[in-house]
Amino acid sequence: MKKTLTLKPVEERADAPKLQKKGRGWNIAESRLDTLHDAAREMRRSPTPAQAALAAELAKADLGRYRFKRYAVIGSAIVDFACQPLKLVVALDEGANPPEIERRRDRSLGEVGIKVIRYPAADVLADPEGAARAVLAEMKARWHEQRASSRPNQNRHRQGAARGYQR
Repeated sequence: MKKTLTLKPVEERADAPKLQKKGRGWNIAESRLDTLHDAAREMRRSPTPAQAALAAELAKADLGRYRFKRYAVIGSAIVDFACQPLKLVVALDEGANPPEIERRRDRSLGEVGIKVIRYPAADVLADPEGAARAVLAEMKARWHEQRASSRPNQNRHRQGAARGYQR
């Protein structure tokens, strides 16, 4: 008997499993991880028109030291664009996956600190420059978020210096 993958009704589903960052594949079997990387490689070779348009605009943009990798494997997900240092993922909604699967994947990525932003593929095709500008704005916002969270005590030191306290 052949097993098929089915989705349980929403009320019977448990939350998304916790991602475990262990080794190369986040506690995923090596054979599964190799399959994911092969699939991502094939997707990079034949991108959809929306992904090609956004990739071309992002290549033209001044991203500083940050870069987006197309079809990156993160955990058990293949994401459209990923900027690893900023922990930012850009996903294009093309209607290929059911929305509940995408929400579950986004929640799993969010639990490990990766922010997922979604854009409809039709919007990207209609205005690729605008989509690239929106991605750049998200990158800047994410950079400021990370910078603020990595320096929580800096303001306290400045306040002490303003009052005349010495360390």
